[in-house]
Amino acid sequence: MRTLDELLAEAPVFAGLPQDALTLIAGCAKNVGFAEDELLFREGEQADTFYVVRRGRVALELHTPERGGLVIETIEPHEVVGWSWLFEPYRWHFDARADTPVRAIAFDGACLRGKCEDDPVLGFELMRRFAQVAIDRLQHARLRLLDVYGGAGVR
Repeated sequence: MRTLDELLAEAPVFAGLPQDALTLIAGCAKNVGFAEDELLFREGEQADTFYVVRRGRVALELHTPERGGLVIETIEPHEVVGWSWLFEPYRWHFDARADTPVRAIAFDGACLRGKCEDDPVLGFELMRRFAQVAIDRLQHARLRLLDVYGGAGVR
């Protein structure tokens, strides 16, 4: 059976971190599971957790009154779900729903923020890595918009 820090090393967001950093981060983590269609979190709720998907898929949804939940992104194994735990007021901006049965590693955001405050080098490195996740997601959304609108009015 593998330890959490061994599992963390497989996630691109943590790849290449020194073993002591992985062990420290794993102290804020636990294995969790979600049934198909179960919510991981809901827009507007307290963002105190983030996840690395181990198995299954998670749909990020934007809720609209006219059409209900619109899937804006699908998160695959080894990818991160959630970065709102990093930024005040620590509220989710989307819903996250298990598209299939999901196994994930859940991280206590307050725990990890505290460790980052105690170790600013680790904090900067994690902020840099999560900023890259956000940039990648924004670029992906941009490409989807170009697809949907054929580039008209999208810069």
